[in-house]
Amino acid sequence: MLLRIILCENDIRKLTIDNLPETIDDFCSILKMKLGLEGDLVIQYKDPDFDNELCNLSSMSELPKDKATLKVHTKSSESYHTDSTLDTASLSSSLEDSPSGTQTRQLPQPFVIPAFSFDVELKLRQGNEAFHRDGTLLDISKDMKSDILDKLAEAIYAHNPYPSRDEYDYVAQALIQKHPCLKEPGSVSGWYCWKFSLKFKMGNFRQKMRVAGSSELRVNARASGSAKRLKRARKSEVNFLPDFPEGKTQSVFDKERLAMVSEMKKRKVDWKQIGEMMSDTFALRRKEIVEDEPLVAQVKDRWPALFSERQIEAEFARLTLVDLKGSLFAGLDQYMTRFLELYKGKSGIVDLARLMRCLDDKSSIHHKSTVLLLGLPHFLKEDASSFFKTVEATDDEETFTRGMKVGVVMVKNGEDIIDTAVVLDEAVIMTNQHDLPRAIALLMGLLFSLNIDYPKELKYTFEVIQKVLMNIGGGQCSSLVHGLRNRLLRKTI
Repeated sequence: MLLRIILCENDIRKLTIDNLPETIDDFCSILKMKLGLEGDLVIQYKDPDFDNELCNLSSMSELPKDKATLKVHTKSSESYHTDSTLDTASLSSSLEDSPSGTQTRQLPQPFVIPAFSFDVELKLRQGNEAFHRDGTLLDISKDMKSDILDKLAEAIYAHNPYPSRDEYDYVAQALIQKHPCLKEPGSVSGWYCWKFSLKFKMGNFRQKMRVAGSSELRVNARASGSAKRLKRARKSEVNFLPDFPEGKTQSVFDKERLAMVSEMKKRKVDWKQIGEMMSDTFALRRKEIVEDEPLVAQVKDRWPALFSERQIEAEFARLTLVDLKGSLFAGLDQYMTRFLELYKGKSGIVDLARLMRCLDDKSSIHHKSTVLLLGLPHFLKEDASSFFKTVEATDDEETFTRGMKVGVVMVKNGEDIIDTAVVLDEAVIMTNQHDLPRAIALLMGLLFSLNIDYPKELKYTFEVIQKVLMNIGGGQCSSLVHGLRNRLLRKTI
């Protein structure tokens, strides 16, 4: 394969590799050897799907055939700050000010270093004074270092039990900025060893909390007596698997659940009471859904209220602290104009061009939002044939839902769409949704609430809906979605 390698503005090289390796790590090793590079590499390629904009290379299969242009960056292992094109720090900052800004399982920025014990704080104050006076570094004891790491681990755990590598860097850097007397002699950054000590301490702290019975951490351990590995939070849920409230037992929750089932059978449901009981039994419901992984039909039998529109929204808010419909609609409004411009530039995609012909200057916001969502899989070159379906009102439900694990069905009467239905596990779960964006919002709410994975054939479509439009977990994106969001933001900010 012929490669054009951009190392910097004045260093661009031509390289031929006969047989490309299968993994990114092996590819990095070859580039280091042939180009004489050291350190960790970040490789970006010019993606023809996005007008040759640079995207991070996450799989060898993403490279164009025969020849490609790459930009290779070397990352210093002791440097926290990176080029904004390589990470999402600048994107996260931009999104925090957006109308759809939301809370995710990420450490706050700036990270606030907690207060330590009285004697440690006293030593640090004296040490900082000495450092500012003549540059003297504090000689810390083993007990003092342990106290500092324990308090940092507690503070990190409160936000995210599983911080990323960059977040460890960020905390260690914040520690040295607040207490410069703790800098490491001989280290370029002054905090490199603190990072590794902190990672080790977090592992011990998680084990301590796991033994104490934390459900949040038990999800990531092997189930007792089996080799089955339970799912962990993958969609940036803030309350993925909460512990039972103090004084509450499973038998107490079961009685409340049975009372809810009875209430839901009444002709006039007391929705205020249902809301209170659903909130009270949240921990039990998450335990059943995450650990037992029941079928959708089984969940519906045990928790019928969960499949009402108001409780889908409430459950989503309990899981993510985000307004379900509000976040999606805000994202659609923010990015609509730019998305439609990008769609126009892909006139060679037949299905996308057909959708765009449905729009004119008089098209409503609702109509444009519908086209944006319907066109998204085509724009991302994914197969939506088993996800979006249009059927006639007279069609048999069992026939058109066959093979639909996750999907949305639009029901026509002549040329008019008279209903939109949400489908899960080949069964219609919700009807009477006359608005496609509302149906998509409720579908997202159900996928979160029932802990259902996104369809593999539409992984980028759902990633864009969640991380770009709804801005949930947007700090970590695939290279393709990262590149798309860069283009959206570049035109909208």
